[in-house]
Amino acid sequence: MTTSSSERGVSLGMPELPAPAYPDDVRARLETDAREVIARYPDSRSALLPLLHLVQAEEGHVTRTGMQFCADVLGLTTAEVTAVATFYTMYRRRPSGDYQVGVCTNTLCAVMGGDAIFEELQEHLGVGNGETTGDGKVTLEHIECNAACDFAPVVMVNWEFFDNQTPASAKSLVDDLRAGRPVTPTRGARMCTFKETARVLAGFPDEREGAVESGGSAGPASLVGLKLAKGESSSARVVHPRGEAARTGEPHEPSPTEHLSSHDAPQDTSASDPAHPAGPTAEEGE
Repeated sequence: MTTSSSERGVSLGMPELPAPAYPDDVRARLETDAREVIARYPDSRSALLPLLHLVQAEEGHVTRTGMQFCADVLGLTTAEVTAVATFYTMYRRRPSGDYQVGVCTNTLCAVMGGDAIFEELQEHLGVGNGETTGDGKVTLEHIECNAACDFAPVVMVNWEFFDNQTPASAKSLVDDLRAGRPVTPTRGARMCTFKETARVLAGFPDEREGAVESGGSAGPASLVGLKLAKGESSSARVVHPRGEAARTGEPHEPSPTEHLSSHDAPQDTSASDPAHPAGPTAEEGE
């Protein structure tokens, strides 16, 4: 004896309708941009990642329409495009804010205060992880690593760095973003919207004045570590471990086994905390 799907409590539902097409003028503009991107690659399917950024720049997230567009211009199936779009977290699958605020809660940032920052921002903004404020300005999320451990705890906004944050400075930062006040990252150019960021990631010129010259850089501890890894003698000043007073005023030459970290000495917080100057005081290479 067989049973029907309804008797088994299974609902087959209606098949999903095809994705709506872009308006003709939008599609024509995107096709022009897509041809420019595709021409950079010997194999057209290699252009999929930047094209997903391109359609994300159009609507603020990767829609079914955007994925269908990518499939059409690259000669791929929608399944192939969907597999890529759902794998990488930089592609948003639902509407989100003008500013993606990511708080690093991985090990170092967490113990330096990242967990506290994330909790206070959730309460301050009234949103949970991955949620957007009612005004559509800020989407808050915790992320695993910003690759900026020298400056922990770190917050990123649209992939730009805000170093050495505190709960107070992070709340001031999101308030400035929501109010439309100018915000400049610790390392990088003046902020732009998530859509504008996505277009730059698609491979088009960053048209913000001074944006290229204001690019971020590695932290002092990273540069010292790089020199040591290359076997170079470091003339950099390296601070003494916490709790160990400096014995002389001479530069300290680290031993191969000595732990080096910019957090062995106090660090200034970011410019978004009005009580402190911006950024670490050490210069690159120190």
